[in-house]
Order: sequence, then structure tokens, then C-alpha cells
Amino acid sequence: MFNYKILFTIAVVFFITACNQDKPKLVKVNGKITYNGQPLTAGSINFHPASTNTFTKDNPSSILQEDGSFNMKTFPYGDGVSPGEYKITLAPQLASRISLPNLAYPEKTNVKIMVPEIGLENFILEIGSLKIK
Repeated sequence: MFNYKILFTIAVVFFITACNQDKPKLVKVNGKITYNGQPLTAGSINFHPASTNTFTKDNPSSILQEDGSFNMKTFPYGDGVSPGEYKITLAPQLASRISLPNLAYPEKTNVKIMVPEIGLENFILEIGSLKIK
């Protein structure tokens, strides 16, 4: 007699193992974004991974809060980003509003960031002078 419970258990273990193999290592990345000293709001920030990064299947993003703060997320894996180099873009409406439309396109933006293995917490990205503190 065939035992369906064993077959079901094997299938579940296989599924969980297969799903976990593609999950990237994520590190916390959060901070604030400002433009000429004022928080940027009503938009989003996006990270576009360099082709040399270990994980390139998603562009981590975050909605900007009223104080300009953000907490990057990698869909569908959760909070954080995979360590590596990224180009930073803003939502097109936000980039247009601050008269920097090139910041809406990964091929045109000149804003880059290197995310170390320990992540980046509470950093400030000043767009007016393009500084990362």
C-alpha cells in the first residue's frame, strides 16, 4: 500500500528547499533623502543593481515618508537589499518636481551607492549636493 503522507512530506520539504535556494542575502538599508536640505516626499526611491551584483532579479524600492525617510525592500523577500553597487533613481514625478529628470532613469542617473555586507542604517542622501553621509 502506498503511503501518501510520506509522499506529501517529501513534496513539502522539496518545495521549501527549492524556494530557499533563490532567496538573496539581504541587509538593512534605511535613511533619509533630502534635496537642498529639505526632505523629499511624495514619491519613491529605487535601487538598480549593477550587473556584477550577486542578486539582480529585483530593483529594491521604498516609498518616501513625510520626513524623507525610507526603508528599502526587495520584493518578495522582505526588508533590505543584497550587498553590492546600485544606481539610485526617484519616481519620475518626484524627479521632475525637483527639476532633475535624469534621476528618474537608471541609464541617466549619476547617483550611485555601494551597500556593504553590514548594510547602511540611518544614512542621509543629500541630492542637492549629491552627498551620502
